[in-house]
Amino acid sequence: MSKVLVVDDAIFMRQALKLILERNGFTVVGEAENGRIAIQKYKELTPDLVTMDITMPEVDGIEAVKAIKAINPGSRIVMISALGQESHIREAIMVGASGFIVKPFREENIVKALGKYKGEAG
Repeated sequence: MSKVLVVDDAIFMRQALKLILERNGFTVVGEAENGRIAIQKYKELTPDLVTMDITMPEVDGIEAVKAIKAINPGSRIVMISALGQESHIREAIMVGASGFIVKPFREENIVKALGKYKGEAG
């Protein structure tokens, strides 16, 4: 079972993702509302997968990806972005993100995007 860290500044987005992930066999081991907390929680929890919002206060998703990749180059991070953030998505992929999901998302899109990581360990 894959352990997931859910990172988004909007609590309703974290709750929606957590519900979808748990319903589909993932274990949400932690949540973070910004990139700074995400980096701390990544070190503490060593999740198999991170879902990362791009636009957040304090430390944005792209900077958090860079920091997590420095901690673990093999980390798997899937970006979650709003429509119209294509340049940010490209930048996130260039710094090491594994993939992306566009908001507003549907459950089947999440399952399809993250399903390949299910059951994989670090």
